[in-house]
Amino acid sequence: MLDQTPAAHRQPAIVFDGLTLGYNSHPAVHHLDGAIERGSLTAVAGPNGSGKSTLMKGIAGILKPMAGSLSVLPGQRVAYLPQQSEVDRHFPARVFDLVALGLWHRRGLVGWLRKVDKADVQAALASVGLEGFEDRALDTLSGGQMQRALFARVVLQDADLILLDEPFNAVDTKTVGDLIAVIKGWHGEGRTVITVAHDQHLIREHFPETLLLARQMIGWGPTREVMSTDSMARARRFTEAWNENAPWCDAPGDMGHRHDHHHGHHGHDHSHHDHAGHRHN
Repeated sequence: MLDQTPAAHRQPAIVFDGLTLGYNSHPAVHHLDGAIERGSLTAVAGPNGSGKSTLMKGIAGILKPMAGSLSVLPGQRVAYLPQQSEVDRHFPARVFDLVALGLWHRRGLVGWLRKVDKADVQAALASVGLEGFEDRALDTLSGGQMQRALFARVVLQDADLILLDEPFNAVDTKTVGDLIAVIKGWHGEGRTVITVAHDQHLIREHFPETLLLARQMIGWGPTREVMSTDSMARARRFTEAWNENAPWCDAPGDMGHRHDHHHGHHGHDHSHHDHAGHRHN
């Protein structure tokens, strides 16, 4: 799985070109330019309502661009883990059933599982600290246990590009540490991992790159440079200033500011984007 190609010669995993995403003709992410390098570990940060989850849905193919484009490198297998609040925990299923869905690329959604598949499910559960949980009903799990089970499903998807939307919300400290270890393991294998997170200390400690959003890009590059006090304050001001009832907006006149995957372009103030739609994380 590890990509041995020198970083300077790799094609980016994702390219954004003037990307605008939103709901019901109301943009939530505006005119994003740049690229995510293959094999990188990136946090997506920003205040509530800054467009983080909207961007993840766009990368996952759930939302189509309203303007511009989003290109995922062909041939990459993508795994998307939504927020826990979007998962129906009352569905009458066992932990084993949930995790086994990660094998759909091998067996299809209705394919029979072989002995080796069942062993893989057990191994995935063990890798996230859920040995012996195979027959537990989903509605009996704590928030941390549920998130571990969802991570086990991602393990089985064996994806090149992994999208995690707020995986640390409503889970205990021990689980956060264990999930960080899993994420770093994926990164060490050369997989591209993009994670929406709120905890600034956690981002600074564990994520080398950060994309800071406030409906538009506030900064993108090395975390120690992007997650400055000034940048975070500016992100909050931008998010709070959005007009909730604003209509569709045209691209700004200075779209020459491109942010390629080499970054180093943190902190540009595009305050002319004073249009937005509904608040979406």
